[in-house]
Amino acid sequence: MKKMLIAALASSVAVAPLAASAEVCKNEGLKKILNAGKIVVGVKADYKPWGYRDTDGKIIGLEIDMAQKVADTLGVTLETVPVIASNRMQFLQQGQTDLMIATMTDTADRREMVGIKGPNYYASGTAALVPKALKMTKWEDLKGKPVCGVQGSFYLQKIEQVYGATIVAFGNAAEAKQALRDKKCAAFVYDDTTIGADYAAGGWDDFEMPLPTEDFAPWGLAVNKAEENCALGEIVSGLQYSWHRDGTLIELERKWGVQPSPFLADMHQRLADPLAQ
Repeated sequence: MKKMLIAALASSVAVAPLAASAEVCKNEGLKKILNAGKIVVGVKADYKPWGYRDTDGKIIGLEIDMAQKVADTLGVTLETVPVIASNRMQFLQQGQTDLMIATMTDTADRREMVGIKGPNYYASGTAALVPKALKMTKWEDLKGKPVCGVQGSFYLQKIEQVYGATIVAFGNAAEAKQALRDKKCAAFVYDDTTIGADYAAGGWDDFEMPLPTEDFAPWGLAVNKAEENCALGEIVSGLQYSWHRDGTLIELERKWGVQPSPFLADMHQRLADPLAQ
């Protein structure tokens, strides 16, 4: 029955023109998923608690739970593919993944490359983990110093151009954090939610987060650009509205020990059903 409903939705969307190109939706993305009986989702495997490997090597996390909910809605199985900031959009463009849920900040230039369907499901800011011995208090203290980051992170350009730091980019967060411990850089710049989770977990007694969090930005799910205004794009968009409305994302936040987000609280309040008991 669920697949019949999805097929009906695909048929209804197929008669509508694409907003960007006025072409008829072919819904190849949704057809591929239903025919294969699975959805392939690009996720992070190095970004605890959003996506990371457990002791058995399995990828788990908050965003993997989100991906599972999409699969359950479509009545298919979930296959996860680990991605990093520098290849997550390419995997989607090349058809290696059907959907991407990988801590990606929603920006105008990225919307030109992939189909980012609103509403945004999360928002975060830029923070820095630095050795206490350096006694930093402001971002300008990074001037002339090597700063570790992850390739593809949008804020690295600003750290370099505005604050005068020398960026040392790594393929993933684990490598960047190890470089910080090895004193190869004066700071590790990354998403505030993840740095906060690492810091709270312990093992960082000689480090601190003294710089004010800045550049709060929304996160977006993404489908292939051709699917943005077709059935698959509309389905994931509708799910995000539903998750905000019924508090699903807040529940996942609690489950994975993420500090309560003002963004999620605001979205839940704005979209909550006024007639719900």
